[in-house]
Amino acid sequence: MNPLRLLFLAFLIIPILEIYFLTEMGGLIGAFPTALLVVVSAVVGAHLLKTQGFATWTRLQNTLREGKIPAYELIEGPIILIGGALLLTPGFITDALGLLCLIPASRRKIAELLMRHAWAQTGIDPIKPTASPGETLEGEFERQSDKNPTSGKP
Repeated sequence: MNPLRLLFLAFLIIPILEIYFLTEMGGLIGAFPTALLVVVSAVVGAHLLKTQGFATWTRLQNTLREGKIPAYELIEGPIILIGGALLLTPGFITDALGLLCLIPASRRKIAELLMRHAWAQTGIDPIKPTASPGETLEGEFERQSDKNPTSGKP
């Protein structure tokens, strides 16, 4: 299915489901406790967004300092932003999805799935690189512009 069509359906269906669950929860526990749950989830989401964002930023800096490629950290950053936005959005479905994006173990699985999906056509496994760390390739090169085109000598 077309990704834009899926996005359109998500923007159409999710608010309807959120309103349904909010009214059902309000009927079960009352309007004030339901509103309090929504506000508490937004506050917890903002706190998780801050702590997990800083932790990922620190891991990114440490990975770069070690001379490694920060693949997970670069993928986890947008996942954290999406999770924070979902937790700040009122509703229980978006809160559950946002919490999944902000819990480190589930975020790592989401990042791994995204990396495998994005690089499926290349034949290279981004999770398990084929080259060993610190492996150096040696070789020689020569600039073609340094050669005299008529004699073949520089």
